[in-house]
Amino acid sequence: MAFDAGMLLAVTHEINAFCGAGGARVDKVFQPQKDEVVLVLHAEHRTRRLCLNAGAGSPRLGFTERSKDNPAAPPMFCMLLRKHLTGARLTALGQEGFERVARLCFSASDDMGFERTKYLIIEIMGKYSNLILLDHTDKILSPLYLVDFTTSRLRQVLPGMTYELPPPQDKHNPLSLTETVFRELYGQASPEQTAEKFLTATLQGVAPETARELVYRSAGDTRVPLLACPPARLWAVLAEWSSDLLAGRFSPTLLTDREGEPLAYAYMPLSHFEGYATARQYDSLGELFDAFFGARDRAAQQKLLLADLRHVLSRESARVERKVALQREEIAQAQEALAYRRQADLLTANLYRIKKGEASFVCIDEESPDRSPLTIPLDTRLTPAANAQKLYKVYHKAKSAVRILTEQIAAAEAELHYLATVSAFVERAETPEEQEDIRAELRQGGYLPAPKADTARRRKQSKPLELTTPGGYPLLCGKNNLQNDRITFEIATKGDLWFHVKGVPGSHVVLLCRGEEPSAEDYTFAATIAAFYSKAEGPVVPVDYTRVRHLKRPAGAKPGYVIYHTNHTAYVNPADYKALLGDDPSVST
Repeated sequence: MAFDAGMLLAVTHEINAFCGAGGARVDKVFQPQKDEVVLVLHAEHRTRRLCLNAGAGSPRLGFTERSKDNPAAPPMFCMLLRKHLTGARLTALGQEGFERVARLCFSASDDMGFERTKYLIIEIMGKYSNLILLDHTDKILSPLYLVDFTTSRLRQVLPGMTYELPPPQDKHNPLSLTETVFRELYGQASPEQTAEKFLTATLQGVAPETARELVYRSAGDTRVPLLACPPARLWAVLAEWSSDLLAGRFSPTLLTDREGEPLAYAYMPLSHFEGYATARQYDSLGELFDAFFGARDRAAQQKLLLADLRHVLSRESARVERKVALQREEIAQAQEALAYRRQADLLTANLYRIKKGEASFVCIDEESPDRSPLTIPLDTRLTPAANAQKLYKVYHKAKSAVRILTEQIAAAEAELHYLATVSAFVERAETPEEQEDIRAELRQGGYLPAPKADTARRRKQSKPLELTTPGGYPLLCGKNNLQNDRITFEIATKGDLWFHVKGVPGSHVVLLCRGEEPSAEDYTFAATIAAFYSKAEGPVVPVDYTRVRHLKRPAGAKPGYVIYHTNHTAYVNPADYKALLGDDPSVST
């Protein structure tokens, strides 16, 4: 459900209940993101964080328990809010009619120490959402987003202007609507029009999800024409819904799918989701918002934080691929030049037949299958022997080029494999520590510049995935190459078992058995974990395993790179990962 006027009304009830008669003091003001402001409020020995989000994706107002990192330098809008609101008291929060606009009223002191009222307006209108700070006369001190004549011809939001509400729509406030007016509107509507469309086009602040719920309560279905909803029944449902809103009867509800992913949130039960969604009730709207937006915001923030790593890896991979393509062209040309050795041998064998100054020499190549004549071009300025030495020199140069280019291509392909490994770990990085591990690894490899800040401060190490096999053995799975090196060469002993998918980037998995022989079930468990945490695809994935004593790390090798010659191979299905873990706490993280 979108954050509609009904949700905003429910939020105002919750915030006003926290502030009480004496209001809530603003202790701190933060702006962790460009479109989000957090006010730390204190009232009656309680402290809450009030989030005001004006982002296009999820604009909202409500309490939160989540704490976000703040920028080192506060934005200008945050500094202005700190100047006017720090130490002020939030005395009231009111909704403008039944619109998605709320006015936060603060009692604050001006520069001369006199009590003045300040207002903070939040407009929750999708991509047009905004935060606007006003003085006691409703003069705009500053908006979060400026709205000038190039953006809107109907209403401008600029410092110094008097604040005006967004242009009203030709709709009716459902909280003050009478049955007589409702029946008139019902009679004027087209019977073929859907009932949902009738409600959203007639009533202020009603989101489509709310309209579908009201229609479902009236007709038992959400996709019905208005004719299928008798006016008496539809009005009864609408009146009951309005009565609950006015009385402050709210039921914060989160709906999740079968995988537990959030589908929708609401301030009331959504009965039309029954049958394919699970409903969970929360004690407060703040808890509901944290549950719904928390995972999504973390995923969006992680995507943003890892965008530069993806860009670096994509750029470096493209650079190496171009380099390999050029080297393959050069090696093809060099291999063609290897034929000069045969020409040089023929000249050497026939020096007595060649006269100085000749432009070419024709002879029979006895080694060719058809003994066809071969014409060898000569440099007229050189003697026959010098021409032969010149061809030998070209041959040796081409031979060296083939050898060097072959080595360079092998090194480049190894680098591509390494970058693919890092790329796979980037997609699985979940915590800031894991992300910083990858950054440190790329800095170590010269793909990222060294940080400008002081690096003497000890970096917090990320932890590998820790599991327990069915046989009770501890199992470690690296989530990046630094963790791979750590668990393989620092934590594991020589008698432990090491697993890695064959020929594909993936995690190192170490079964800490200390030389013992685990059961076949333990082997399968470890191999499946290694297959799942890799880029391997398909129902049958080969996984190599060996004792740690057989692993070697070449000098100067990239992080996470090992070589081994003694191993066995198991074939597993990565899709069995969840089935192996199940609900048993002994085999969970």
